[in-house]
Amino acid sequence: MHKTIRTHALEIAYLESGPPDGVPVILLHGWPSDVHDWDAVAPALAEAGCRVLVPWLRGFGPTRFLDPATPRSGQQAALGADLHDFMSVLALPPAILVGYDWGGRAACVSTALWPERTRALVSITGYNIQNIPASHRPADPAQEHRYWYQWYFHTERGRAGLQQNRRELCRLLWQLWSPNWGFDDATFDATAASFDNPDFVDVTIQSYRHRYRQAPGDPALDALEARLAAQPAIAAPSIVLHGAADGVGPAAQSEHAARHFTGAYERHVVPVAGHFLPRETPRPVIEAVLRLRDRGA
Repeated sequence: MHKTIRTHALEIAYLESGPPDGVPVILLHGWPSDVHDWDAVAPALAEAGCRVLVPWLRGFGPTRFLDPATPRSGQQAALGADLHDFMSVLALPPAILVGYDWGGRAACVSTALWPERTRALVSITGYNIQNIPASHRPADPAQEHRYWYQWYFHTERGRAGLQQNRRELCRLLWQLWSPNWGFDDATFDATAASFDNPDFVDVTIQSYRHRYRQAPGDPALDALEARLAAQPAIAAPSIVLHGAADGVGPAAQSEHAARHFTGAYERHVVPVAGHFLPRETPRPVIEAVLRLRDRGA
């Protein structure tokens, strides 16, 4: 059974476990995935005495927009603001934030913009704040090839393809991005239900177009996006994990991430793991969280 809270924009659904007076740890899933990313992480952290909160991001699962007029934006400022609002409504003390992909972006954005709310950060794949002003610069051809799905989503054919074939497309990306992970049908199906959210397609398409300045953002978030354009530093104690076999964002991409972190910092490449690292090799994630907690971070 999930719980819900209401912010000004969303009814956010989330899972909670562990003692209510434990150090709060918020686990943030990626795209295209959901709270099941943390099935092997959350119980261990709860058993270790953490208060573990696992929300569905906007556009996923039972999380819903409150107002039909709210732009269905998936831009980075929206993800970070949602996380800030989630912590505020729950009146949480500074939390350890853990995330990858969209969830890692939410965690990095929130930590950079509201540092007083973050006790420590575990960021999978590095500094996840997009450099939108520089988005016109092409990457090397191999990386442009890995991002084929993003260019697909820039077209109306891509929107229709995601609408019509969301399960087939997302399953293909799982296989490409975590080539060493032999997930089964039941594992995929449990998460794929979250893609039936009525806003999944619109939020996804806006996200991938906005990051390349191919779609407008939510005007209410313009001031936050302006701050993010400066690539703000992250001061919280941070551990970066990166899967050695990540099929969309190779580990080399985080080699120089340290320049964005001004506090205590570590980076570890996890052998064999791909993009869905918390599912494939949960132990390094658990150990990173507990190490940060026990240091008094």
